[in-house]
Amino acid sequence: MTPDSSRLRMGILGMIVISLFAAMLVRLWYLQVLAAPALSVEAQNNGVRLVTTEAPRGRILDRNGKVLVDNRVVDAVTLSRSDADRHPDILARLAPVLGATTDELTKRVHDDKFSAFKPVPIKEAVPKEKLIYIKEHQSDFPGVDAVQLTQREYPNGTVGAHLLGYVGQINDKELASRKGGGYKAGDTIGKSGVEQAYEADLRGQPAVEKLEVDSKGHVLRTLSFQPAVQGHDLQLTIDLDVQIVAEESLQNGLDQARNVYDRITGESFKAPAGAAVVLDPNNGSVLAMASNPTYDPRDFVDGISPAKFAEFQDPAGFFPLNNRALQGLYAPGSTFKLVTGITALEKGLIAPRDTVADTGSITVGGRVFRNALSEVNGRIDLPRAVTVSSDVFFYDLGKRFWEARDRFGTTPIQDVAHSLGLGGPTGIDLPFESDGRVPDPASRKKAHDANPAVFPTRDWFTGDNMILGVGQGDLVVSPVQLADAYATFANGGTVYAPRVAANVLDASSQVVRKIEPQVTRKVDLPASVRAPLLAGFEGAVADPKGTAFPAFQGFPLSQFSVAGKTGTAEVAGKQDTALFSAFAPADDPKFEVTVVMEQSGFGAAAAAPVARRVLEQLAGLAPQPVNRVGGSD
Repeated sequence: MTPDSSRLRMGILGMIVISLFAAMLVRLWYLQVLAAPALSVEAQNNGVRLVTTEAPRGRILDRNGKVLVDNRVVDAVTLSRSDADRHPDILARLAPVLGATTDELTKRVHDDKFSAFKPVPIKEAVPKEKLIYIKEHQSDFPGVDAVQLTQREYPNGTVGAHLLGYVGQINDKELASRKGGGYKAGDTIGKSGVEQAYEADLRGQPAVEKLEVDSKGHVLRTLSFQPAVQGHDLQLTIDLDVQIVAEESLQNGLDQARNVYDRITGESFKAPAGAAVVLDPNNGSVLAMASNPTYDPRDFVDGISPAKFAEFQDPAGFFPLNNRALQGLYAPGSTFKLVTGITALEKGLIAPRDTVADTGSITVGGRVFRNALSEVNGRIDLPRAVTVSSDVFFYDLGKRFWEARDRFGTTPIQDVAHSLGLGGPTGIDLPFESDGRVPDPASRKKAHDANPAVFPTRDWFTGDNMILGVGQGDLVVSPVQLADAYATFANGGTVYAPRVAANVLDASSQVVRKIEPQVTRKVDLPASVRAPLLAGFEGAVADPKGTAFPAFQGFPLSQFSVAGKTGTAEVAGKQDTALFSAFAPADDPKFEVTVVMEQSGFGAAAAAPVARRVLEQLAGLAPQPVNRVGGSD
């Protein structure tokens, strides 16, 4: 190595060292001068933690101010995580006192849903005597304390469970969809019913505590505290007394059906489930909504056990969490004659007094279509056909519409059904509403093309239109859709979106926001269309030959007139579905009642007596026991 090369290398090394020192000096200057303010704030924030605590949810009230959902204060035992770490045996000592296992308490302490900077509530609803014991033996339980928490309370038990809904811990999907909304893991959120639909109103403003912590995360002191603000109260359109009677009546009707034998199968009716809806036809207010089987929302307070949730999902229990008033889909049977009748009069296919010879059956293409029990009604017009529920009369209408499709088009009945809200969501202010289905030639072709194995028939035939005319075939609607359709007829043609909420209230019960009735559309129901059908519906209840007459014997129709329609829907592989829709008083409707009972027999025998008991409550009468009667539709 030459002296020149050695000097060159030393020079290069010196340049590198100088460059490194220069870069370090520049970085130090940046950190101490330019970035000093921002870093100072960041350093300060590193020692500050914001801890939020959920506020109590708002109450839920009925239309008269009666409490449907409230909050209750419960005693809970908390444990500091740091003390749990310092005293690993504390959980073993605490478990027998609280009636829990060590594993359960350990899992609770390490649950991420609880703040890392506050004691963890490891047991709730702890009896007073156990709290006293812990206090008296505080030296044995370092870091253990007693606090009071709020939980949802249901003063009426299971009443209104489906429409009220339940609350639970927010999941990842719900948390992601509410990013920036103030929610955090472990928060409580409405999962169904009103609790979900009006979450934003019921949820309060959480308490916010600013804590100073050291580098190890230990809390040094509280810097500030903003107390929680309880959520707004929600007043519903529901009448608690009517709701109770609707649920009792539906339960009694199903119980009675199980003690009656099906004339076709020879077995007792299964009657596993049903629904009842009560509307105010003049504004769409829901006065009651019953679904059976039901569940107890108290099972979800503080988290539902896996075993209990699995029980709810067991098909043997008929899925009690499902709100059948909204989610149940049923062939409407003869209650659909409302639609076929409106279509026939509106389109001019018949005049109100045109008659058909009902011989008990009608034959088309070699296929025989019969009345229920093959009953012969003689020569009848539309009002009489509604009163006695003549299938032959409405089969004939369906046949004539299809044969004259060049004049009326291929979907006149379907068009009227849709205008009344059947086959689509009503817009009710509750989640998970089913759509329903009104089949037509286009939907038949589409279903076949998509899956010919399941839908082997591609074309629409005369028989399909005849079956549609009496509410059978692929047609399915929900009870709330059917109720809304009859409410529309009752009020003269205004289709309302049913609503269960009326007012949002503040802590002093002052109205913060009104939930106004929503008009969806108008249906033209001139007297020439409405009057003949109304006469038929009144006759179904009051005429000795009316299908609902046996169910309403002894009812004071002269003081509180009722118009209604029975329905019995055949379901492949199952027993008949019983239906009844009615409104009252017939001349000035204030109430609409629809009852649907799965596998319960004739609507006249099973569903109409249930509706009668609800109407007794609405009429200000003492509701009598449900009395299943005879009937043929």
